[in-house]
Amino acid sequence: MRLRRPHVDTGEIQENWQPKLYLGLILLVALVAYAIAFVLENRQRVHVHFVVATASVSLIWLLLLGIGIGLLVGILLAQLERRRRRRRTAE
Repeated sequence: MRLRRPHVDTGEIQENWQPKLYLGLILLVALVAYAIAFVLENRQRVHVHFVVATASVSLIWLLLLGIGIGLLVGILLAQLERRRRRRRTAE
């Protein structure tokens, strides 16, 4: 006959399988690997022709600048739309 010990909660964290945590970690690693590959694939230099000048920059910086400007314009347009809606409801 075996006697079982009574379960005593010692307050220690039990190790449990946490699929959401591991899925999140895998996605984070995949995103970082993709970002590194993206930078490495777009590091060649390109010429950007302005009306009065020409510049030679790395393609990745040009892409990141375009993404940044797009995000900024999107945020500003969303703020303008929100302001218009407030004015319409206040009238």
